[in-house]
Amino acid sequence: MRYREGLQVEIEAKYNTLVMKKEIVWRTKDLRIDKSIQLLLKPRDPMSHKGNYGHALIVAGNTGKMGAAVIASKACLRSGVGLLTVNIPKKERSILQIAVPEAMVTIRENKMNLTSFSAACIGPGIGTDAATTALVTDFLENYKQPLLIDADALNIIAADKLFLDKLPEGTVLTPHPKEFDRLFGAHTSVEERMDTAIAMAKKYRLVIVLKGHHTLVTYDGLVYINNTGNAGLAKGGSGDALSGIICALLAQGYNAFDAAKMGVHLHGLAADIALANQSMESMLITDVIECLGNAFKSLM
Repeated sequence: MRYREGLQVEIEAKYNTLVMKKEIVWRTKDLRIDKSIQLLLKPRDPMSHKGNYGHALIVAGNTGKMGAAVIASKACLRSGVGLLTVNIPKKERSILQIAVPEAMVTIRENKMNLTSFSAACIGPGIGTDAATTALVTDFLENYKQPLLIDADALNIIAADKLFLDKLPEGTVLTPHPKEFDRLFGAHTSVEERMDTAIAMAKKYRLVIVLKGHHTLVTYDGLVYINNTGNAGLAKGGSGDALSGIICALLAQGYNAFDAAKMGVHLHGLAADIALANQSMESMLITDVIECLGNAFKSLM
């Protein structure tokens, strides 16, 4: 714990003129709550209905990788969205409809009507074959609402970087270090990668969520460094869950930078809460998703 806090101080000292200041509220000796994130959370109107909380679209999953679609969908639904539609291959539809009965399904082989969605996430587990590349290309050219791009969709963009100039302002990119390097070139250190993230987010008017031990969120020269989470998240599926959480917040009307900050904080906070019943070794991302409710409560 002390080592982690020391790293936080070192990172914030480096970006002293940019990093958004935090006031940490300690609920327990191991549970950190960022007061700035608490202030962003909108109270739920007791007289509201599902239409008040947005309709999210998640384009995720493919043969052998339907877990990405299930994880992103569950995390999205646990993060307050009113309605969720998931775009998946026809032959895989039963997996999603059995695992996540609360979600609606559209079939990937059919033409998508993109007009009814408040926000979208594209990329987790979709693959990078020719058909998927064509799907992503068409999607990025036609979808103009709040958007999060992750995983394989990032890799497709990395193969044709002209897409970066065409993305709507405020589009959220959520790369892990390898995906980041495919997009913006090789880096030799965490600090070097952070410097590039800040510069590229400003250049392309994007929100970049650079995932790692201290996830960095940056937009237009502003920087937020997350202080929640633990090594139990160092497993497959964690990024899919984060994408689902942020997509839900985008659909509910949070601006892109706030949605990304809240998403990474809640994601890590839920993982910290999960340690009450799991070790870092045994923790699954589904355990983390089940702790999102208590993570939200901790911010209230």
